[in-house]
Amino acid sequence: MNRILLNPPIIQPVPQSVHRPLWSVMIPVYNCSQFLQETLQAVLEQDLGEAQMQIEVVDDASTDADVKALVEQIGKGRVAYFRQEQNLGSLKNFETCLNRSRGHLVHLLHGDDRVRPGYYQKMEELFQRFPQAGAAFCHFHYITETSTYLPYKYQTEAERDCVLDNWLVRLGQKQRIQYCAISVKRDVYEKLGGFYGVTYGEDWEMWMRIAKDYPMAYTPQVLADYRMHQLSISGQAFASAKNMQDLQWVINTIQQYLPETARSGVRKQALKFYAHYALRVANRLWHSSYNRQSVRAQIREALRMHQDFGMYWQILKLYTKMMLNYP
Repeated sequence: MNRILLNPPIIQPVPQSVHRPLWSVMIPVYNCSQFLQETLQAVLEQDLGEAQMQIEVVDDASTDADVKALVEQIGKGRVAYFRQEQNLGSLKNFETCLNRSRGHLVHLLHGDDRVRPGYYQKMEELFQRFPQAGAAFCHFHYITETSTYLPYKYQTEAERDCVLDNWLVRLGQKQRIQYCAISVKRDVYEKLGGFYGVTYGEDWEMWMRIAKDYPMAYTPQVLADYRMHQLSISGQAFASAKNMQDLQWVINTIQQYLPETARSGVRKQALKFYAHYALRVANRLWHSSYNRQSVRAQIREALRMHQDFGMYWQILKLYTKMMLNYP
């Protein structure tokens, strides 16, 4: 079975006979049961009721726990549960989430991330204030496995609620949005299709596809938390440097969405940014696992993307640490 979709999957319109709430909070999960309670409780604290909010967990055949029992225990009948017959991979599970959604606004909230109080109210306000927007997102922070905050912070995109200017070009320079922070009108997915191509960075490609055709609304309020941990798709991709291979696919693919005059410059900026990012990942891998093979893989992909003196200096320092077994 091919787990990588080669084209954007079709998202079918909701039948006219089906009741449509304002929100669909769709929660894809796979072997992240230790975080799911926190994820669900954060949503349930903002529950607007069944008439206005669909909440559903879509389980990609997890093996780490009885996810259905966990959902029933936490949701007490309020949270729907759907389980894939077999593990299909993240892209097809996202496709299932989108096609099972009924709301006018869709929030794909991974089962290891969380929203903060006021997220859904603020997103609704943004869509009401900026009806031309196809998507709206907030500022977010990073958290660890134990829900403590990490020092990594994305820059704020604007100082106040707004529709972002020159957003397509800015977004093309680097990924600036996490799933937990963004909500999208369902009819946008119906027009453009779902996620495809790769399993690391597929969201960046999707946000670029949206930004090409629609304005995006933004609030600088921190209303979502993205969790970093070794069991996540991101964590697994780091070990083999598949993260950097996938990002190179994304960088090349999104060129078609950019104005022709901006493509070359944006591509160079993106490759440089993620080459240096690969070296930061390599350093973290060395400090956390001392895995030489993974570190070398990240360095190799970094050099394929971009080369400059600063990178050579960082690589030299890292190889010196590895030779001396110094943390």
